[in-house]
Amino acid sequence: MSWIFQWVADQYYSTPFVGVLYLWLVAAVIVVAASLIQHDISTYQFNAFKARLRAQDPEYKPVAAKVVNWPRVAAAAVFLIGVPAAGVSILYAPQVSDVFWMSASIPLAMMAISGAGVFYSARASRTQLSHIATSCLLAVCLVTILWVVVTYSLAFTSGSPWFGSLDRLFLIGLIGSPKNTNASAISEILFCLFQLMLAIVTMIIIIVAFAGRMKPSAMIWFIGVWSICVYAPVAHWIWGPDGFLAAGNGDGAIRMLDFAGGAVVHVNASVAGLMCALLLGRRPSIQANRNVLRTIVGTGLLWVGSLGFIAGSAVLAGLPAGVATTAIHVALASASAAFVWIFAEHMRGRGPTPFGASAGALAGLVAVTPAAGFVSPFALVAIGAIAGITCYWAMTALKNMLGDDQALEAFSIHGIGGIAGVMLTGVFAARQYGGAAGLIDGNAAQLVNQVSGIAIVIGYDAIVSLFILKSIDTLIGLGVPKEVQAEEAPVTIETT
Repeated sequence: MSWIFQWVADQYYSTPFVGVLYLWLVAAVIVVAASLIQHDISTYQFNAFKARLRAQDPEYKPVAAKVVNWPRVAAAAVFLIGVPAAGVSILYAPQVSDVFWMSASIPLAMMAISGAGVFYSARASRTQLSHIATSCLLAVCLVTILWVVVTYSLAFTSGSPWFGSLDRLFLIGLIGSPKNTNASAISEILFCLFQLMLAIVTMIIIIVAFAGRMKPSAMIWFIGVWSICVYAPVAHWIWGPDGFLAAGNGDGAIRMLDFAGGAVVHVNASVAGLMCALLLGRRPSIQANRNVLRTIVGTGLLWVGSLGFIAGSAVLAGLPAGVATTAIHVALASASAAFVWIFAEHMRGRGPTPFGASAGALAGLVAVTPAAGFVSPFALVAIGAIAGITCYWAMTALKNMLGDDQALEAFSIHGIGGIAGVMLTGVFAARQYGGAAGLIDGNAAQLVNQVSGIAIVIGYDAIVSLFILKSIDTLIGLGVPKEVQAEEAPVTIETT
């Protein structure tokens, strides 16, 4: 019988086989849900029948009928079928667990997108919530379309050290592709969908930096052009199969470590947001607004959702850089950064607040992004602590030095936290965890690579973003008129 199981395992990369698995899961959920509903209806009808009998004869005591508990039957059937199927998958096709984990990582990453919206909406004025929500939804739709058309192909296909090819234009050949050169454990269509989530998160970070100050038409043009001209090249440089900054490219000039997007997502987006804020100028008025409930809910969604796009970046469920390891790393870095942030607030004479704790936790999530799969748990405590104090300094001092007016402090957390995380990865990377050595493991060259790589990303992003913004400003205008901003001024985080 083992040959039957082996044949099923050999169909692992077959789209029909994976489709059958998904259909089975969907059918199981529908059966259980329908059974629960039917059980509730039956219970309601039986209780109503007893009430009518009691109304006719108060002394009557109905005998409970033996009714089949269909929810339990359905759950047992799912268990009896699913457990052997999972065992066969693990024994004869271990990669199936990777596929299931990546399938779970995608909705978790989508949760992080929602969490970012909730988190930053807590720091926006009531009149600006509609503007931010509309801008984010437009960006999600636009980025998704462009991703299918050209962005994915430019970012994740082999072409040159600078750009990918057009082999996956309109995702041609992607659906039937059995293997993925970027992540061999999963199919390419799943990898493409997961990377789309990271691209969307990047655009959300940019939008919150200029909330309420850029015209919708200008925003659409900027996000569209920027995703093709900046995000796709930077993603190819660091994550592409032949990118000149890719750690996996043996012929790369600078082998930079970025596990889940410290440079590609956080630094890339925050620099673009900073350029937008500098070019749009300061707001006519700044109001202070904080919503405790949305802050806590947004932080929780970001924390859980980060397991999707950070642990999911391992594209496998096992060790050494799988879901369990990176989940611990995410928790350690976030907790460490939040604790240091609260301590810094205390040293300045302010008591601990949920807003400071949430900002510190987010700083830790940002800093762990490039390092999660390369460093030890102890190193993550240090990285989180350093990120917490540097991001706090950025929000209280650096923004005054730069003279920028980012509505929701995206650069102070995502930019500074991402830069700190990228550079500290070059310090604490250990061979036993991710196969790459850093400064403390005897490889000082890796720290040089990290600093050089992040400098290239920042320089390229700043120059191209300014060029795109100036071009849009010349053609159609960039900012919302000052009198409109005065009526609906977005708000900032209090740091004094």
